[in-house]
Amino acid sequence: MMHVSFAPLLALSFSIVLVAGLCAVCAISFYKNNRGRWYRLLASLVVALTLFDPQLVIEEREAVSDTAVIVVDRSSSQQLGLRKAQTDAALATLLEKLKALPRLDIRVHEVNDAGNDGTLLFQALDQSLRDLPSERVAGAFFITDGQVHDVPQRADRLALKAPLHVLITGHEKEHDRRIVLLDSPRFGLVGKDQLLRFRIDEKGGDQKPIKALVRRDGVVVAEGRIRAHEEIKFPVTIEHAGANLFEIEIEVSETELTAANNRALVSIEGIREALKVLLVSGQPHIGERVWRNLLKADQSVDLVHFTILRPPEKQDGTPLNELSLIAFPTRDLFETRINQFDLIIFDRYSHLSILPSVYLTNIVKHVRAGGALLVAAGPEFRGKQGLSNGPLAAILPAEPTSTVLEKSFVPRMTALGQRHPVTRNVPGHDKDPPDWAPWLRLIEANTKNGVPVMSDAEGHPLLLLAHEQKGRVALLLSDHIWLWARNVQNGGPYLDLLRPIVHWLMKEPDLEEEALRAKSQSGHILVERQSLADQVGPVTLISPSGSQQTLTLSPSGTGRWSTTIPASEWGLYQLRDGGLTAFAHIGPANPRELSDVISTPTLLDPISRETGGAARRIGEAGHAHVHLPVLLRQGQAGHYAGEDYMALKDNNGSLVKAVTIKPLFGGFMGLMVLLISILLAWWAEGGFPRPRSKPAS
Repeated sequence: MMHVSFAPLLALSFSIVLVAGLCAVCAISFYKNNRGRWYRLLASLVVALTLFDPQLVIEEREAVSDTAVIVVDRSSSQQLGLRKAQTDAALATLLEKLKALPRLDIRVHEVNDAGNDGTLLFQALDQSLRDLPSERVAGAFFITDGQVHDVPQRADRLALKAPLHVLITGHEKEHDRRIVLLDSPRFGLVGKDQLLRFRIDEKGGDQKPIKALVRRDGVVVAEGRIRAHEEIKFPVTIEHAGANLFEIEIEVSETELTAANNRALVSIEGIREALKVLLVSGQPHIGERVWRNLLKADQSVDLVHFTILRPPEKQDGTPLNELSLIAFPTRDLFETRINQFDLIIFDRYSHLSILPSVYLTNIVKHVRAGGALLVAAGPEFRGKQGLSNGPLAAILPAEPTSTVLEKSFVPRMTALGQRHPVTRNVPGHDKDPPDWAPWLRLIEANTKNGVPVMSDAEGHPLLLLAHEQKGRVALLLSDHIWLWARNVQNGGPYLDLLRPIVHWLMKEPDLEEEALRAKSQSGHILVERQSLADQVGPVTLISPSGSQQTLTLSPSGTGRWSTTIPASEWGLYQLRDGGLTAFAHIGPANPRELSDVISTPTLLDPISRETGGAARRIGEAGHAHVHLPVLLRQGQAGHYAGEDYMALKDNNGSLVKAVTIKPLFGGFMGLMVLLISILLAWWAEGGFPRPRSKPAS
């Protein structure tokens, strides 16, 4: 390649002034029609050429390749159906066709999910073009399902100055359903209702009513059929403190792309407005204030405490106004307001005549409906007026014998108590015997039901925990825990024992003796199983896509088993072990990637057309093979796509390998031409003597 360039000997501005002066002189000469004007013009031209020094530049160039970029969508939605196979086939075919084109380099950039930001293909395209000059970019291809979440509004915001072609996987008749949570409260008061608002979005399919169900902690609380795109308002009751897990599930159609968005999990943290406790103290004793002090120390406890100092049948002439401040409101407490109490505690209570049998029967009904009862027994427990001989005997986990063991003994955990979450964390229980102060009295009893978690050295039950239908009962067969509270002989961990008992009675989830738990940790799922059994069976894991896996747990502590597995999918994982259910969510709660999984060219077609490219489908329903158009190279144009082809921009770029510069008017030759032109101009204007002609004779 050759071209002429100039290298002025003087400053350009000064050279221009000189040339302008020469032009003015020549113009005057022509105006006056001076002799030798043409030679003066020639001399001026030679001077001008000398000043600007024209050079012939000869470049040796080598053609360079353009670059085509392929961005491959490997996000979660691209793993559905046959899309992964179609993507692989499209990439292989596209690479084969591009390699057949001359002077073309190829870059491939694969893109996975970007957290909750979805699929970011344009960000990947900018990264691929970052080190390339725009004049060497031939174009770009996207292989995707069309669900892209960083589409710019205009093409001029792209680093790409060449056509963008989009190859859409999937097919036109896809079908999918998903649950859209419109409102899900994070907190709720225990015993109160909260409102869940959701709807079902459906694309494709027959649009028939869809079967849906709602579970609370794994138990179905409602089911029915609802129509797609209809807002549902569903009240749910917060049953207990801590996490209340509500699962919404809709039936899966055989033609759906994925079942991962057919379930939604809502966790509502249950908060107790105030724990309402009724404490009834009977026989006065030295440890009477242990329970009161424990409950009053907790700001979240609303305590009602009554002490029965004398039975009503006792008549000794004492005026009523000296017997008590107020009359004992038995009817109000045990009939009208009984259901308002979360926990009822009887501390060494006797004298059944004070409370008619109908009131004690109300307590039994209250416990079986979900309430809680704790009985701290003394010697009166086994008497005719004791609670074991009244209606409460139907729900008490043990039946007393006729013996009261008046002896010194150190309480210890049973084998089941070592595993029970209420007692396994009591400090010092793992020693034999524990380093605790001894108790001096134990009510001998035979276990009827429930779990004996504490006993004496001979195995007599001391503390029993029992489930009674929906409620719970705890029975402490000694009244000497005050020895620990008053630090007699260095005492014992009474707070670490009594507080978990109360929390277990209040159905604290962390204290459940049979529990299955799961939580996400850095892309893994930690599965934990709590049980009183010697061994536990395998756990079934159901992934967001519906596939099932059997997990074998390993011992991780007394009464605990666990395992950790990697999570390969985003979404809600469900774990089941018999009647126990747990959930773990991996990734964002409502990932954009699964908000819409129907393949479409609609999102990318406008931006693609603006660059001169096109977006078109390449797949068919039920087939993994794809159909790609013809690929061409094309010079500068407004459009690079047609009905049956896609073109890449041919920039005709080249690289200079060597440059040769040859002066056109310089050196000796230039000097000679300059001198000759000046001499000619001088001669033409009379600089040399002219020969005179002879006069005629």
